[in-house]
Amino acid sequence: MIGTTEHSPAALQDSSGHSGVSWAAIFAGAATAAALSLLLIMLGAGLGFSAVSPWANEGVGAKGLGITAIVWLALTQIIASGMGGYLAGRLRVKWANMHGDEVYFRDTAHGFLSWAVATLVTATLIAGSISSVIGSGVQAGANVASGAASAMSTAAASHADKNTGNSSDYFIDTLFRDDRGTAVSEDAAHGIVTRIFVRSLGNDGQLSGEDRTYLAQIVAQRTNLSQAEAEQRVDQVYAKAHQAVEDAKVKAKEAADTAAKVAAWTTLWMFISLLLGAFFASLCATFGGRQRDAVSYVEHTTKPAVY
Repeated sequence: MIGTTEHSPAALQDSSGHSGVSWAAIFAGAATAAALSLLLIMLGAGLGFSAVSPWANEGVGAKGLGITAIVWLALTQIIASGMGGYLAGRLRVKWANMHGDEVYFRDTAHGFLSWAVATLVTATLIAGSISSVIGSGVQAGANVASGAASAMSTAAASHADKNTGNSSDYFIDTLFRDDRGTAVSEDAAHGIVTRIFVRSLGNDGQLSGEDRTYLAQIVAQRTNLSQAEAEQRVDQVYAKAHQAVEDAKVKAKEAADTAAKVAAWTTLWMFISLLLGAFFASLCATFGGRQRDAVSYVEHTTKPAVY
């Protein structure tokens, strides 16, 4: 007699008393998401460097490069987080005797947890570099702003160090001023003029009457100008120097504002990209979980040997 015997799997164990978190599946999905994020970021960096040209009017501009980087970052989060969430939902254990809404919630939670773990891992690897770039941009703007205001002071300090090495040379110069217009050497004249300009530009921007008269005397000694003409030249040159310093301050402030705006927009779009990653990780986890629950057990049929 020939017969068949069907061996059905044992009834699935009731999972109501067990934890609803499958950490193995979560870590598997997180590792996949982190690795894929790293690969896509490296690919995007390579494409970005290849599109940038050091020559003017060639390659992608700064605005186009920024928009492309934002789009690529968003796509990276969607692809990597979606893949990680799908694996987390597909690889988790099957929950028996569980309401459909609870299963949907747990799948969503698994996708979100895989995204969270992957984000922490990725942040440890690359977020330091990103924050360094942003911080460098802001710091550069701040350094330019402060450097513009002290550029002439630095030059004066360097000149003073070369001659006497004392930052109080301006006040020492006033002790030896000669109203008779005694001639001074070329180097001494340059040092005196530099210290007077620096002190006036660094304080209130106004040239005092005594300094103006003394500078005119020095100019008159080395030119064929009268005292009045020399004073007029001093006024013109000092006005140009003052305007140059003010223009440098304005440009430095604009550069600092631009760097701050770039840092703010970069952080904002990173936040939006991470939200997209969390959403797609949770969504794909529910899809993977449904496919996991749709898996059917294979029934094994054995036939006894015929004698």
